[in-house]
Amino acid sequence: MTKQFSKLTDSQWDAISPFLNLKRKRKHDLRQIINVILWLLRTGGQWRNLPEEWPNWQAVYYYFDQWKQDGTFERINTALNQLDRQRVGKEAYPSVLCIDSQSVKLSPMICEYRGTDANKRVNGRKRQLVVDTQGRLWVANVHVANQADGPAAISLIGDILWRAGERLEKVYGDQSYNGVFANALSDWSIDFEKASRPESAQGFVPVAKRWVVERSIAWTNFFRRIVKDYEYTLLSSVSWLYLANIQLMLQRI
Repeated sequence: MTKQFSKLTDSQWDAISPFLNLKRKRKHDLRQIINVILWLLRTGGQWRNLPEEWPNWQAVYYYFDQWKQDGTFERINTALNQLDRQRVGKEAYPSVLCIDSQSVKLSPMICEYRGTDANKRVNGRKRQLVVDTQGRLWVANVHVANQADGPAAISLIGDILWRAGERLEKVYGDQSYNGVFANALSDWSIDFEKASRPESAQGFVPVAKRWVVERSIAWTNFFRRIVKDYEYTLLSSVSWLYLANIQLMLQRI
């Protein structure tokens, strides 16, 4: 895990450039646009305060908005996950996934999609992260913080089935998913296994098979743009999560 922003290397650019339209002539270099977006992700800078030597913030945001709308970030994320799994000798698609949620504060200037997680006393939004056994993010969702984990995760099942492929056999999660979400998975012949810490335990306790998703949540602290939610739209919030995982996968290439 590197803590400092660095521009894309040639090998990293080669891994993601096939997903971008490089055939038409453009005013701005797409490689530079990606570098600026990753700089924003790492440093938490504001769109309107981009350094003067870089393209105008409106031009950079135009591409960010286009790529989040057409699913480019999701496709890049899935492809890099597959490459990294194959790099360590695993099948391209996972057979086991882990799910958990993270409640984060929302910028005080934003009132859209805001709620309060009474359990964690967080006024903001809740992230649902689905990772494989080595912590790679495959599916993400963001919603108001006062929405329960299990019912909110049902909407992720379609994406889980689409991205994980036919190899998926089991999903691990805590007690909050052991209900409607587990029942919905069973309709697709996917097992759900509850993995929770003992009720008598105090503080953080690593739980077998599920601690990897906690580690993935901890990795978000290395990216200032997502330590707090600054986005007006939920789709933007989800896109930054995928970009964080993309950055992690690129560092391993």
